[in-house]
Amino acid sequence: MTKQLVSDELWQIIEPLLPEEPPKNPEGGRPRIDNRAALTGIVFVLKSGIPWEMLPQEMGCGSGITCWRRLKEWQEAGVWERLHQALLDRLGEADRIDWERACLDSASVPAKRGAQRPVRIRRIRENRLRSATSLWSTGRASR
Repeated sequence: MTKQLVSDELWQIIEPLLPEEPPKNPEGGRPRIDNRAALTGIVFVLKSGIPWEMLPQEMGCGSGITCWRRLKEWQEAGVWERLHQALLDRLGEADRIDWERACLDSASVPAKRGAQRPVRIRRIRENRLRSATSLWSTGRASR
């Protein structure tokens, strides 16, 4: 038996974070693919690196484009950010975060208010080098 890409434990964490299913089209259309099946397709494509269009239909995840649209929909709804926070909370509660390997950068933590901006270094006009091309065109270059 193959390993499940979306375990029951992971699904229990993710399912409550997903947005409500949009209302069905009154004119009909194809039935919406189950969220867990779509997530399985998303995980498969991201882990394997195959193009979305190459997602095997035999997996029962719908088309690759359907999975891509669901990924985009969930991104716009903030699902991945909430999932990241939920998983970090669980790891923190279990004391499983190795803070020795953690890092922050300015994209993660905003600067404190009133922080001094570095002073801009002024160019000194006399010290700028002329380009070799301009020296040749003016006849100042030594031959």
